Amino acid sequence: MTWTLHPITQFADFAVQWDTLVRSRPGTPFLESAFLQPILDTFGCGDERLCLYHSKGQLRAAAIMQRERNGMWQTFQPSQLPLGAWISAEGVDLVSTCGELVPELPGLSLGVGVTQLDSRIQVRPEDGPKVRTQDYIQTAWVNIEGSFDAYWEARGKNLKQNTRKQRNKLQTEGIQTRLECITAAEDVPKAIEDYGSLESAGWKTADGTAIHPDNAQGRFYRKMLENFCTQGRGRIYRYWFGDKVVAMDLCIHDDIAIVILKTTYDESYKTVSPSTLMRQTEFQQLFEEQRFNRIEFYGKVMEWHTRWTENARTVYHANTYRYALIRQLLNLRASVRKSDAQPATAAETNHA
Repeated sequence: MTWTLHPITQFADFAVQWDTLVRSRPGTPFLESAFLQPILDTFGCGDERLCLYHSKGQLRAAAIMQRERNGMWQTFQPSQLPLGAWISAEGVDLVSTCGELVPELPGLSLGVGVTQLDSRIQVRPEDGPKVRTQDYIQTAWVNIEGSFDAYWEARGKNLKQNTRKQRNKLQTEGIQTRLECITAAEDVPKAIEDYGSLESAGWKTADGTAIHPDNAQGRFYRKMLENFCTQGRGRIYRYWFGDKVVAMDLCIHDDIAIVILKTTYDESYKTVSPSTLMRQTEFQQLFEEQRFNRIEFYGKVMEWHTRWTENARTVYHANTYRYALIRQLLNLRASVRKSDAQPATAAETNHA
């Protein structure tokens, strides 16, 4: 088994092999080339390396790596990508493969960091002399099994009461609600425009993360969703109050899971929680459809996630170092920094 390294400009040449490997570990459609190529085009630096690990002519592991400081390399990890750009076949050992990759990387290569690994897919290795793992987040998901009525009955009292009150309020005011599911590639540009209008009017504009058709975020999501919709694997849910769009979900899927990538809503209607009402109807349709096993959130578990599911698992980082001494030195540096950051005791303050 050997690693070969290629400039990232050759990613498209290996896309079929890459996607075959990703689909052998279903549930992560965002690791496919339909997602990665537009994100590389939009947010990549151009100096990333495509790393391929073959055995007997078969691709067994693959990664997109970028150089970090101090001789370390890390998986390509823009904020729009839920997991690091790493995939391996079942049974491939993470530590040994990373260990073999380190000396193959150009320049002074002291170690590799594989970011945001899903513990459902990649068994978490034990920490060792040259290996260190670290929790990143807990992520939530919903199992699609049984009827929606049974699922909804198992939700908390507050969620059920609040959605009922909100729907009654809208009905009293004569506001008709409907959920639309967009799947055609030609409808994506208008949907992204609508999404941008909702998000740009909210708090995300202030921190620069809002989608707009003319910014990098908007260009990426448009191209990526066009790719998935062309393959019949993209869904944009648009929720209406009368003739006004009030909430949207951007989703992609494979045969196993549908992933909710982004959600937005009209904040002027927050008293009736349009995103909650949208999600109730959306989940009901997904349960009735019975096409997928799971609905994945792939983000840090928030309080609102816990209203929809009790399920959570760990996403973690893993670092593999070329020499045990490197980890020892890094541990020592971390200890010194932690010590320096400790506030002085009363005795030390008085002595000073």
